[in-house]
Amino acid sequence: MFDRVLVANRGEIAVRVVRACQELDVEAVAVHSEADDGAKHVRLADEAYEVGPPPVTKSYLDADAVLDAAEKADVDAIHPGYGLFAENADFAARVEESDVVWVGPSSDVMERLGEKIRARQTMQSAGVPIVPGTEEPITDAETVRAFADEHGYPVAVKAAGGGGGKGLKVVEAGDDVERIVRDARREGENYFGNSDVYVEKYLDDPRHVEVQVLADDQGNVRHFGERDCTLQRNQQKLVEETPAPAIDEAVRQQMWDAACRGVAETGYTNAGTVEFLYQDGEFYFLEMNTRIQVEHTISEVRTGYDLVKWQLRVAAGEELDFAQDDVEFRGAAMEFRVNAEDPTNDFMPHPGVLDVYRLPNGIGVRVDDGVDEGEEVSGYYDSLIAKLVVSGQDREEVVARARRVLDEASVEGIATTLPFHRAVVRDEAFLDATHSTTYVESAMDLAAIDPDD
Repeated sequence: MFDRVLVANRGEIAVRVVRACQELDVEAVAVHSEADDGAKHVRLADEAYEVGPPPVTKSYLDADAVLDAAEKADVDAIHPGYGLFAENADFAARVEESDVVWVGPSSDVMERLGEKIRARQTMQSAGVPIVPGTEEPITDAETVRAFADEHGYPVAVKAAGGGGGKGLKVVEAGDDVERIVRDARREGENYFGNSDVYVEKYLDDPRHVEVQVLADDQGNVRHFGERDCTLQRNQQKLVEETPAPAIDEAVRQQMWDAACRGVAETGYTNAGTVEFLYQDGEFYFLEMNTRIQVEHTISEVRTGYDLVKWQLRVAAGEELDFAQDDVEFRGAAMEFRVNAEDPTNDFMPHPGVLDVYRLPNGIGVRVDDGVDEGEEVSGYYDSLIAKLVVSGQDREEVVARARRVLDEASVEGIATTLPFHRAVVRDEAFLDATHSTTYVESAMDLAAIDPDD
């Protein structure tokens, strides 16, 4: 095992990794911007380094500064968390070229799976179902029209390097296809440095289901079940749960097997998530996230495995010491993302000081956060301040417990998504698991949410 690990992140995920290191008797080294001097992840770490002057928004993305901190701290490994450098193949390659270990898949695998066209080709060769689409980048509107004539509208033009809804454009019959292709290419270039786009059939009423996987250097692949991430707003996840409701058990097993096949095909190592779209009894590969996910918490709660510790163990060369049959699934769990956003005002970010910050505890409750009461939630960074995880024997108990927990939670000084979550656990479509990925923006009455609720 490593002696010292640099955590190249901030907020609740940095806190999560710091704690995992310390439980493994590994010293955790934090990095921070000028604005985060004294932040929770800095206070909890064994040592900390500032990684750049203003603008503070770029400090954590200063590769030279982060690598310089790693050298000064004499660490053995770098854990990127999620976001920032977590899926940056160029940064991973720089770490690999040094004497420091990268906690994650190899840069080659990250690059191959981060490029959506290549990822689709890889998964298809492993026998993983993919949404019908082009196998090569497209350059003109006529290709889109020809594809739509064959498969029907709507279709999606997607950036090859895209993710999180960036570079995704839906094409309906009669739309200005030339403009849509140009816009998708421009977004791909601006966000991902890759202007390639492809076209695929657009699933207009899908559920978003993903499988958590872990693989070691010895060729072992394990899964930790699936998570339903369907409740989203503009393709940004808000609530996740496991097991996924309203899915046939045979399909669930097929999804697990497909995810493991795809991971084995790529030679992937460490933790990752294979994401699928599910509609009308069929599932299709969407993308692979080559990192730990925000919602890894509910897989840990349901299986009892500490995925972040296993990330470190695998990176240190250890073999997975358990068989797939050893992974037992117990009960159900949901994660509610507590963001500094106002759900009654188009989820606008709402930074400020946490005058009151009291999230509940008790049986079946876990809180992962990166702040304490009295601290400021910065407007420079991601709006996620905490993850409220609720578990129970089954979905019915989780919902009942979540109602109690969310009603008990108290945050003052900033607007948060708590009123939205209180509405969700009483929403008929959510309770019946009939919602889709577009349900929040297309069917929920956000204006009816009481911000003081």
